[in-house]
Amino acid sequence: MGFTLRYIYDHVAVYSPEGAFILSADTREEALRFMEEYLEELQD
Repeated sequence: MGFTLRYIYDHVAVYSPEGAFILSADTREEALRFMEEYLEELQD
């Protein structure tokens, strides 16, 4: 889908393909889990 993970200090920020901030997480794994939940919510 083109989402971007950026490491900012001690967090992982997730941005949409358009560059909009979506969420922040403590780890890459947590960010990916949050993204799965986010995408599931979009489908509902």
